[in-house]
Amino acid sequence: MRRTLVICAALLLFSFLPVMGQGNVQCVKTGLDVLRESGFKLLEGKRVGLVTNPTGVDENLVSTVDILASAPNVDLVALYGPEHGVRGDVHAGETVSDCTDPRTGLPVYSLYGTTRKATPEMLKGVDVMVYDIQDNGCRSYTFISTLGLLMEACAEQGKDVVVLDRPDPLGGNKVEGAIVEPGYESFVGQFPIPYIYGLTCGELAGYLDGEGLIRDDGGNVLHCDLTVVPMEGWHRNMLYADTGLPWVPSSPHIPEADSPLFYPASGILGEFSGFMNIGVGYTLPFKLYGAEWINDAEAFADSLNALEIPGVLFRPIYYTPFYGGSKGKDLGGVQLYFTDFEAAPVTDIQFYVMQVVAKMFPDHKAFDGQPSSRLSMFDKVTGSSYMRENFSRRYLFEDVREYWHKDNPSFREASKRYWLYN
Repeated sequence: MRRTLVICAALLLFSFLPVMGQGNVQCVKTGLDVLRESGFKLLEGKRVGLVTNPTGVDENLVSTVDILASAPNVDLVALYGPEHGVRGDVHAGETVSDCTDPRTGLPVYSLYGTTRKATPEMLKGVDVMVYDIQDNGCRSYTFISTLGLLMEACAEQGKDVVVLDRPDPLGGNKVEGAIVEPGYESFVGQFPIPYIYGLTCGELAGYLDGEGLIRDDGGNVLHCDLTVVPMEGWHRNMLYADTGLPWVPSSPHIPEADSPLFYPASGILGEFSGFMNIGVGYTLPFKLYGAEWINDAEAFADSLNALEIPGVLFRPIYYTPFYGGSKGKDLGGVQLYFTDFEAAPVTDIQFYVMQVVAKMFPDHKAFDGQPSSRLSMFDKVTGSSYMRENFSRRYLFEDVREYWHKDNPSFREASKRYWLYN
């Protein structure tokens, strides 16, 4: 029987308009802070499993692992590691292994290894699973896939799920990108949601459960016993820098509080093998578009700025990456700046970059010479083969713009039912 609980959290009684660069400081309490202030009553008398990583911290950067392990009325019995591991000691894409946490002595089970869904054996002896991970607001980031599969496993095995909510660093208003079509589901597109979905992880959990997207292997709809512990003081028009919370890198190439803003502007393009460098390997991950064959960065920037993409400017740059596929190579390109993030069509930007490249450098079109594995990954990240097949015909974004944004109004309306914040 479905039972979705939401612990009420008082909202701050003031309005807020984020202005980038002004450093507004807001007092936001995460779900972890709210749970602790309640004396952890929600977890009393239960054997607790915890899914987290280095982003699960309080305002003093103390790990959720250590907080729950030291709470006198919490029986923390096991830890579960997503991509990068509980303590963040595993590189992107590498297998996370079962182990023992050296600090607490607790068993650590991998959710990014031979299985990405908790097995009955992993959940044996656990009454409630707590999820506390900072997301980046983008569908292809694997932590929300871990969340959904956790809900599925717990629904199948009769375990409660508690989500300690954290901010969507992109705010709660932006929705972009087509939903994943049937047959293109993957760990970078586990559910039929837009590429940017405009929900906190707690709101997303409610959406997945309420919309019947949690299913068993036979496709039957499941509902889990879900409790979301909301934040206090968060509003939908806040970017992460406006929360006053410390930023812990959610993965090695998301080092700063503004990094999630740029990830969806270049991450899809970054799926190509050897096409362009997007700043990974240099000091500005996801903020650059560069290549050896761009020998006039000023002309490249001029062509992009001439498109007058709302809320966006491009600066010419020459740089040499320190590691990765472009290590030691002299690249020309542009650095992306947001002048108005709310107005910017963030995911569109990389398609405009590919469009300009195809016109200025016709021997270096994005899809030419790509191995089938990279083309397949591009399809999984965009949610279908439509974007690749139709954009690559003329390399004009206008050919796919309508498709890319076709699901946004309906998703935005449906997801409002699961909002926990104004």
